[in-house]
Amino acid sequence: MTRRELIAATAAAEGIPLKEAEQIVRTVFGAIEQALISRDRVEIRGFGSFKVKEYRGYRGRNPRTGTPIEVKEKRLPFFKVGKELKSRVTGE
Repeated sequence: MTRRELIAATAAAEGIPLKEAEQIVRTVFGAIEQALISRDRVEIRGFGSFKVKEYRGYRGRNPRTGTPIEVKEKRLPFFKVGKELKSRVTGE
């Protein structure tokens, strides 16, 4: 499902105009994004949680040439699916 499809589904489910549904979806995604930027955890009960994982830098190697390289530390968003959603998807 794309963002556009999510907006259309929200508008249809709530009986609201597409512009209003688009604003709602953008607001929700923006709030999640801002929370992750400030390194907060976002938990949506029954769905899952978002958090930022921090990875330390390390010494790796270029697989093509074998020369050693330094991999910088990084922060990446991570989603962990909730138990309820997992059981609904798997049919358990």
